[in-house]
Amino acid sequence: MKMAFVLFDGMTALDFAGFYEAITWMGILGAKENVSWDFCSNKDEITDDRGLTVKVTHVYPDLSGYDLLFVPGGFSTRSLIFDDAFIAWLQTAGNATYKVSVCTGALLLGAAGFLQGKKATTNPSAYDLLTPYCSEVMKERIVRDGNLFTGGGVSASIDLGLFVIESLTDSHFVQQVQQKMDYPYYKVGKLLM
Repeated sequence: MKMAFVLFDGMTALDFAGFYEAITWMGILGAKENVSWDFCSNKDEITDDRGLTVKVTHVYPDLSGYDLLFVPGGFSTRSLIFDDAFIAWLQTAGNATYKVSVCTGALLLGAAGFLQGKKATTNPSAYDLLTPYCSEVMKERIVRDGNLFTGGGVSASIDLGLFVIESLTDSHFVQQVQQKMDYPYYKVGKLLM
């Protein structure tokens, strides 16, 4: 499984870091074969919404070769939805089996057309902004609609990472990850449908 983590100026680092910390355990613990990930952006260096600078090695890569696309949120998503080049780049991930967002990253998935006919969630402060992009905004912490996974505000990223792991593996494996992360708050099996 090859994963693309999309990073951009003004993103919220915890949106990214919580999911990243959880989901990469699938590779570290060997839950799936050939698990790899790349950090992808529209530029070679980004600065998050608190001033953290991150170097990025994959600038505008073709996202069509990835199995999972992950998009964090941040206040800058509200302007990125109007950035035609950025949205066109996200659209290259149309064939990715799994599309995942945390917080207002859902707005970017929506602007790319990935939420059409789907139920989704986002940060509660942006429910109204998400409405035009999906069939129904769910006021939930985590929403799964087929292979589309969306999470609510910032800290939901950890739970979303564990939920995606449980969805792709099983309850036993996600419990191993919880133990490695010392994170007892996720309720195994509670959200699976």
